[in-house]
Amino acid sequence: MTDAYDPGTEGARTDMAGEMAYADYLSLDPILTAQHPRSRAHDEMLFIVQHQTSELWMRLVIHELTAARDLIAAGDLPPAFKMITRVARIFEQLNGAWDVLRTMTPSDYTAFRGHLGVSSGFQSWQYRMIEFLLGNRNPHMLKPHAPRPDVVAALEAELDRPSLYDVALDQLAARFGADRPVPYLRAPHEARSEIRGLWRRVYEDPRANWALYDLAEKLVDLEDYFRRWRFNHVTTVERVIGFKRGTGGTAGVPYLRRMLEVELFPELWQVRGEL
Repeated sequence: MTDAYDPGTEGARTDMAGEMAYADYLSLDPILTAQHPRSRAHDEMLFIVQHQTSELWMRLVIHELTAARDLIAAGDLPPAFKMITRVARIFEQLNGAWDVLRTMTPSDYTAFRGHLGVSSGFQSWQYRMIEFLLGNRNPHMLKPHAPRPDVVAALEAELDRPSLYDVALDQLAARFGADRPVPYLRAPHEARSEIRGLWRRVYEDPRANWALYDLAEKLVDLEDYFRRWRFNHVTTVERVIGFKRGTGGTAGVPYLRRMLEVELFPELWQVRGEL
């Protein structure tokens, strides 16, 4: 019988006394002890971990989108492309997470749903921040966050800044010597024919407008994955609770289906029918 493998013989550190170890660097103790089920239902742990990990991924999405916006505003597009691509892949990861949650049946969820009170993903301020960053801006959506003045202040500050799409449109207008297509708005972006016309010029001559062409496709890719995430959200909710109202008071599936109609970068989708 061979001796058991000892990683220490190859130089691996096994004595971490007084050193910063893996769990210290990642603050794993507070993270792994942050799950507090309120029932004895087995699947409540799945429900909590699913939403906590989603919030961690959204934390990274905000980090990436904020940096990408700053780079695009400064005209430094190539580094922003990597960040936008990373966000698209994060939503691909979040899409896969719905597959795990869908292993929970209606019976499983009913066993602990009553313990949720009025808590709901509708109240996720990080999701709201992502929507505002991308340009889907609705000041009415500040209301669910009123109990947190610090959160409202952060969201209000975001509404006062140009969105990711706003700074992309700035670069688009500058490329063709056009006036800025639309003012910065504290409202959802609405499609404009003049913007569609500028994007058409980009797509009609990609080689001459490669940076903007690449930016356009990165934005479409991002929205594509974001739409899939929303769609999977709808189907998961319908599969688990049917057409019951959400715990936060929304209409549930009908509300989520309405959100599927929202287009973040409408001109980039519309221009495809004109080429």
